[in-house]
Amino acid sequence: MSVSIRKAAVLAAVLACAAAGGAQAHVVLDVREAPAGSYYKGVFRVGHGCGYSATVSISVSIPPGILSVRPQPKPGWRIAIEKEPLAHAAHHHGHEVTERVARVTWTGGPLPDAYFDEFALQMKLPDTAPDGVLHFPVLQKCEEGERDWAGIPPAGKTSRDVKSPAPALRLTPKR
Repeated sequence: MSVSIRKAAVLAAVLACAAAGGAQAHVVLDVREAPAGSYYKGVFRVGHGCGYSATVSISVSIPPGILSVRPQPKPGWRIAIEKEPLAHAAHHHGHEVTERVARVTWTGGPLPDAYFDEFALQMKLPDTAPDGVLHFPVLQKCEEGERDWAGIPPAGKTSRDVKSPAPALRLTPKR
């Protein structure tokens, strides 16, 4: 087999794998594990639109326990930050905190269905989470329709058992 034929075969295999992966695309976190209590850059990968419709809004709900969240700006997208009061004041970097970011929404684009993109948040993770996992429900709005990536698997199940799974981050022990 010649070198060019081998290269073509390898390229075909890579493209087939990429196409197969794209068919299963959801909104997912790029890195799905991080140490508890650490700073973490959560990159939410949007793999497709709604059907064939372009994405025009991504809204990420922040799990309780996360007190510090900073979104990364994206050219062509506006950011809205929704806050909510804490039941009890907390301390973060020596300051009293009485509210937290509950949701971050990017609106703009549009992001055509044929492309993917990433939306990032920097955050300080809590020391613990229920079952060691934080779920980040994401509402994806498109020019036509929307998809609510908010499914949380019941005990003993995985995200594969949920129709529209929320991106999940497993907390590992502190370093």
